[in-house]
Amino acid sequence: MKKRAIISLTDKTGVVEFARELDALGYEILSTGGTWKVINDAGIPVTQVSDVTGFPECLDGRVKTLHPLIHAGILAMRSNPEHMAQIAELGVTPIDIVAINLYAFKDTIMKPGVTREDAIEHIDIGGPTMLRAAAKNYQDVSVIVDPADYTTVIDELKANGKVSVDTNLKLAYKVFNHTAAYDTLIQSYLRVETDMPIFPEKLSLTYEKVQDMRYGENPGQLAAFYKEIGHFDGTLAAAEQLHGKELSYNNINDTNGALECLKEFDEPCVVAVKHANPCGVGVGNDIYAAYMNAYNADPVSIFGGIIACNRKVDAATAAEINKIFVEIVIAPDFDADALEILQKKANIRILRLPEIAKPNTKDMLDMKRVAGGLLVQERDIGVYDDAELKVVTEKAPTEAEMADLKFAMKVVKHTKSNAIVLAKNGITTGIGPGQTNRITALELAIRYANELEGTEKNRAAGSVMASDAFFPFSDCVEAAHKAGITAIIQPGGSIRDQESIDACNKYGIAMIFTGQRHFKH
Repeated sequence: MKKRAIISLTDKTGVVEFARELDALGYEILSTGGTWKVINDAGIPVTQVSDVTGFPECLDGRVKTLHPLIHAGILAMRSNPEHMAQIAELGVTPIDIVAINLYAFKDTIMKPGVTREDAIEHIDIGGPTMLRAAAKNYQDVSVIVDPADYTTVIDELKANGKVSVDTNLKLAYKVFNHTAAYDTLIQSYLRVETDMPIFPEKLSLTYEKVQDMRYGENPGQLAAFYKEIGHFDGTLAAAEQLHGKELSYNNINDTNGALECLKEFDEPCVVAVKHANPCGVGVGNDIYAAYMNAYNADPVSIFGGIIACNRKVDAATAAEINKIFVEIVIAPDFDADALEILQKKANIRILRLPEIAKPNTKDMLDMKRVAGGLLVQERDIGVYDDAELKVVTEKAPTEAEMADLKFAMKVVKHTKSNAIVLAKNGITTGIGPGQTNRITALELAIRYANELEGTEKNRAAGSVMASDAFFPFSDCVEAAHKAGITAIIQPGGSIRDQESIDACNKYGIAMIFTGQRHFKH
């Protein structure tokens, strides 16, 4: 009895060559619709599935392969005498190879203006059923969902007359991985369409690999970068690398932190990041001025860091960047001469992200893996509501101080907690990230402002201060006064708020409450 293969593909890459090899190996090939036509037009013998089942394709192609003569041929266990006797009695021929890929649901929902009806029509039914059946019966059936595996199957058939069980098991794994991702994408689409809860009782997620990393956070860790499936034009996953060696795990993590902070600003802005924390942020009338402000904020920490710009990089800015070593420059675009300047350094990664200013949305979930589980939350959108800003001291901030307070609050939101940011004239003067208590974060920020090599001294005097969370005691106000800080912005909400307010009034410091905490862990 001739061996049988069934081939029904949306992605027809390599199908003619694969079918020709199977025909040469003595296989009878069954197929449907467009795949049948491609194989037949290539002059390769191929039988329509409907000729085997005696039942025509119907319902606009919704029913093609859903038939016992097909599925019994796939699912029959060759080692089970009862199975083999039953299919012989029923006139069923075993199917030994199943090559299927599915209707392009993802490509369909990614089209602008796609209707729900069109999306639903591109949910494959028969394909997943055959794939799962073949994968379940992997001991006897080779199932192929990825055209890259055609060669593996043909090579083993030529060498050994069969495909090994080990290979079939790996192919079966790829099937269940593929169908799980396919079903997850469908349920994700329908969740949005039906406005179901953002946190269902069972959470299924699917991502596509962008690339393998050279290593993870440390050289002894393997790592890869995956992207969400959907319209995420302004995210790092959509960036185009124009130059430099491949990105590392830490590069991606740090660059994402720079982008998150950068998106808070409408005016020309540059964010420098080191180890996922802002180390220098500056705004200006143009991107050159913004870069110089970010650089001068902390010329020490920016070395080996990430630079994110929200305007096209020009030659003057590129020339300044090239004076130091940086890992990555990411911007919406680069002037041709700026790109030429930056590319003189072999290892710098240059990334172009046209929609770099596109804001994130709440439904772009924020996830953190813990051992044995997953923490999931809405993204922290917004920094403060202008209408909710409340002057709680006798002294109100000046117009210039208010501008700097808002600037500092945007930066401190993206600094690891406990966090303090000092700023003056649209430049960060001191950043205290990731401390176990708030006064230490402030003391660190003041030290950076006053003692950092390569900057003018005593920058804390005349700066404003932003805190990501409330002050539990008045000690931060006391320290701010000693450093010459003139205004403070913080969420408020401590049972001891009045102590901090009283201290501000005592020293003539203006203080604003936002009512919005921005912990970042």
